[in-house]
Amino acid sequence: MFNSIDFENWERKDYYNYYINFLKCRYSMTVNIDVTELLSVCKDRNVKFFNAFMYAILKTVNSHKEFRMAKDKDGNLGYWDYVVPTYTIFHKDTETFSDIWSEYSDDFSVFYDETLKDMEKYKDVHKIKAREDFPPNTCPISCVPWITFSGYSIDAPVDAPMLIPVFTFGKYFNESEKIKVPLAMYIHHAVADGFHTSRLFNDIQLLCDNSRDWIYKR
Repeated sequence: MFNSIDFENWERKDYYNYYINFLKCRYSMTVNIDVTELLSVCKDRNVKFFNAFMYAILKTVNSHKEFRMAKDKDGNLGYWDYVVPTYTIFHKDTETFSDIWSEYSDDFSVFYDETLKDMEKYKDVHKIKAREDFPPNTCPISCVPWITFSGYSIDAPVDAPMLIPVFTFGKYFNESEKIKVPLAMYIHHAVADGFHTSRLFNDIQLLCDNSRDWIYKR
């Protein structure tokens, strides 16, 4: 469900207008997430890391309204009750990828089964949008598992209407006896500042650290 906001009384009205009309900009931030515990739990409980990490991202996004901002078909500003993941499947035979999407559930077991089912169903569909009928409340998440990066940016037109964040994570690496994954987020400054983005990354880290509480043995 889409919820319109009372723009005139919205606490970010001036900031939104500033970054939409004057200093038109988005920004990227890349943080190394410690996934040592998450990887251990995934191995112990026979769970795929990609799906578990994607859940940690989506659960955090759905916990913060500023990362669910959008405009409806009439141009009204508001936010979704929740967003669903749109993510990529890589085709080794053609070295191309396809976008698919899955339903979101706050229950990890339901989310995990749903994403596994969709990945299997669409793995051999070779077109950019393998699953059609994309809902409007999607949050893009992609993985570049072949390389570790320290920064990641997307060159998109500043006038593009997208307010939802875009996530990309890379190959994990060892640092100080910890296993870490670079996670980049690209977001419009009109809806989120450094405070909000920092909080989001910190909350993702907390979910990874406490993954034994929400990943159950398969």
